[in-house]
Amino acid sequence: MFVDYNTLSDEARVWVYPASRKFYPQEIEDLKDKLQAFVTSWKKDDEEFKASFDIKYNRFVVFYVEGSVSLTNADIDEQVSFILTLQNEYELDLLDKMNVCFKQGEFVQYKEIKAFKKMLKEKSVSSKTIVFDNLVQSKYDLENYWEVPITESWYNRFL
Repeated sequence: MFVDYNTLSDEARVWVYPASRKFYPQEIEDLKDKLQAFVTSWKKDDEEFKASFDIKYNRFVVFYVEGSVSLTNADIDEQVSFILTLQNEYELDLLDKMNVCFKQGEFVQYKEIKAFKKMLKEKSVSSKTIVFDNLVQSKYDLENYWEVPITESWYNRFL
C-alpha cells in the first residue's frame, strides 16, 4: 500500500538511486506518477505492505518500505526492473551507485569515481565537501547520514 514516507518509522528500509543527471522540471510530475503507480501496485496483495517514494534534489529516487515487511528477491528484482525502465525512458543512469554524488555550493554533482579522485588531487573538492552515501539502509540513516563530509564517508580513503 502506498503511504506518505513521513508516516513510516525510522527503521523503514530505503533504496537510493542516484540519477546521472537532474530530472528536468517537465519530467518530475510524470516521474512522480510512474513512481506512485509502481509503489501502489508493488506487492498489492500484501495488506501489511507499506511503501513510499521521494525524489530528492530532482536527482535521487528513493524507495521506502516499512521495516517489518519481508521482501523476497523477486520483489527486489521487480524494483530493479522498474528502475531499468525509468533509465531507458529518461535516458539516464540510475543503477551506478559507485559514482560519486556531491554538493558544490547549492548544486548536486555526479562524477565517475576516477574524475572525483582527480578533483580531490587537484583540490577542486575538499575534505569538507558534502557527499551522498547512497548505500544507506534505513530512513533514519537517510535522514542523518546520507549527506556527510567526505571525512565521514567511505570516500575518505581517497583523501
